Amino acid sequence: MPTPIAQKRPHQLETHGDIRIDDYYWLRDRSDPEVLAYLETENEYLNTCFGHTRDLQNVLFEEIKNRIKQTDVSVPYREGTHLYYWRYEDGQEYRVYCRKPIADEVEQVTLDVNALSEGYEYCDVGGLVVSPNERLLGYAIDRVGRRQYDIRFRDLDSGTELDDIISRVTGNYVWANDNVTIFYTRQDETTLRSFQVYRHYLGQDMAQDELVYEERDETFGCSVGKSRSNRRILIGCHQTLTTEYHVLDADRSEAPPRLFMSRRAGHEYHIDHYRDRFFIRSNAGAPNFRLLETGDAPDEWPLARWQELVPHRDDVLIETFELFRDFLVLQERTDGLVRLRVRPWNGDVAHDIEFPEPAYDAYIDAHNKVPETTVLRFGYSSLSTPASDYDYNMVTRERTLLKREEVLGGFASDHYRTRRLWATGADGVKIPISLVFHIDTALDGSAPLLLYGYGSYGISMDADFRSARLSLVDRGFVYAIAHIRGGQELGRKWYDAGKFLQKKNTFTDFIACAEYLVAERYTSPERLFAMGGSAGGLLMGAVCNMRPDLFHGVVAQVPFVDVLTTMLDDTIPLTTGEYDEWGNPSDPTCYEYIKSYSPYDNVVPNEYPHLLVMTGLHDSQVQYWEPAKWVARLRAVKTDNNLLFLRTNTEAGHGGASGRYHRYRETALQYAFLLTLAQPASP
Repeated sequence: MPTPIAQKRPHQLETHGDIRIDDYYWLRDRSDPEVLAYLETENEYLNTCFGHTRDLQNVLFEEIKNRIKQTDVSVPYREGTHLYYWRYEDGQEYRVYCRKPIADEVEQVTLDVNALSEGYEYCDVGGLVVSPNERLLGYAIDRVGRRQYDIRFRDLDSGTELDDIISRVTGNYVWANDNVTIFYTRQDETTLRSFQVYRHYLGQDMAQDELVYEERDETFGCSVGKSRSNRRILIGCHQTLTTEYHVLDADRSEAPPRLFMSRRAGHEYHIDHYRDRFFIRSNAGAPNFRLLETGDAPDEWPLARWQELVPHRDDVLIETFELFRDFLVLQERTDGLVRLRVRPWNGDVAHDIEFPEPAYDAYIDAHNKVPETTVLRFGYSSLSTPASDYDYNMVTRERTLLKREEVLGGFASDHYRTRRLWATGADGVKIPISLVFHIDTALDGSAPLLLYGYGSYGISMDADFRSARLSLVDRGFVYAIAHIRGGQELGRKWYDAGKFLQKKNTFTDFIACAEYLVAERYTSPERLFAMGGSAGGLLMGAVCNMRPDLFHGVVAQVPFVDVLTTMLDDTIPLTTGEYDEWGNPSDPTCYEYIKSYSPYDNVVPNEYPHLLVMTGLHDSQVQYWEPAKWVARLRAVKTDNNLLFLRTNTEAGHGGASGRYHRYRETALQYAFLLTLAQPASP
């Protein structure tokens, strides 16, 4: 099949007197039949030219599917008078949500997503929230992938749907305590910025819903949540570096919100309410955050009245916390690893929950719904230990394994080795790397290695388990994660040093990790591969431009590669809220800096690695045209004959396919790309 060649239609872009010519700007119109035809041609090109891997893709798909119990059930959690859980059934794409009364074993299906998905290629259901009296279920459904949801309601006694439909909103909502009032957030139709909070009464037409709060600053978004006490509804206003909260009384749904503390540039604080106290995680004078508390009355809300519970520490980042009647549990991060710390309220000595492996992921489970307990639910996994749910008795310090993901097909954790390494960055900074390999894999430079990275928004990439990776690792791949700057693995300073006008540290850190792994003979350049998605896709594009010789192949998932043009366009979702992350290119300094690394703007005639680029037509976070334009420009100027594929999922958005089997297919395609390039791989 001939290589798809997008037509060049020069479009002039001028900012600060600088003129850029974008030959592929016309690809932005998703309603244009010519654009859709071009994307479909790219899909056909991939299917034709990579058709010889179809058998391998099928083998990988079956492997991935057959490692996972196709009929499975989650660990139940208590909320109110019921135990809630979900299950998968063999052959079905989606979850079935269920509950049982604590007193007996009679199962009630609360929502079968498979039934909701019938007739649709995409179906994302989230925001399942039961009313305080446990008689009504709210859920949010998106059948396009554009992050625009309809909120619907179901009577759990009769199983019938209510007439209420709150349409084309964010899917973020909470119940007031009267069981008839819902507070929800609505987004701008164009930018999808969540900027309004409305009050809806069941049985009322949506057109009559009352505006409760509107965020007028276009760099902020807003959300709603409910406090630990269930007595407060919290409206959070958030920007990259600044937050503000407004408080509603969940028992007086008609009362207006009250400002907790006014926003101040650079002040991030996050609040919760329990036992007539507010608890605040704040970075005021504390880059790694500290924990404070104050009273229930508004005159106690000013910062000067806050009392410190946990002080700031230079080497410990406070990520989140959970409140129990007798204990405070902190999720902290030190030396790049998560630590769960239990502090009794009675003043007894705090203690940490120990984890034995050199690299792992641990977290406070979101299903700790009952504060009047001495048992903490937490999750744990590592690169070689499947996802595990534990109950931890905070008094006796005994942990009980409730469930560990069952990996079928003869998997055994002791067949794998995990390591934690430290590379040295271009400026001398030490960068952690987590990796895993099969015990039979020779570490003499002959093994193929996949290096994964992200490095943005302060999001830490922890060393968790994914059974699908075994299809690579069992074939001799080393799998590694580069914990580069821009994430928050080593505290807030790690994030600050990888964003805004220091963003290039993210890219040079990744390159340093790759070079270190080659130097230490974990792999060689001709067998080194890279993968990243979204902002990690920006990373992929940047390192391809900076060091195209270093990687044999790259998988870029929904890559954010047209950074400059996107950040100049405030009609695109996410742009205005991300100036603190990337910079506002209306400022000449930021413009020049972004332009110096934006992957699309820095494509030049050169030899590039083999590339597989994945995108979604309905992506609202990284618009499909960014990877489409990037591929088109690469085709026009690159000087090699290496593979270059663009795969557009025309039925999905940023997260890819919604059904689990469709996701397995996408993973199988990416792994087939890597394995084909890595031939011959170790058996």
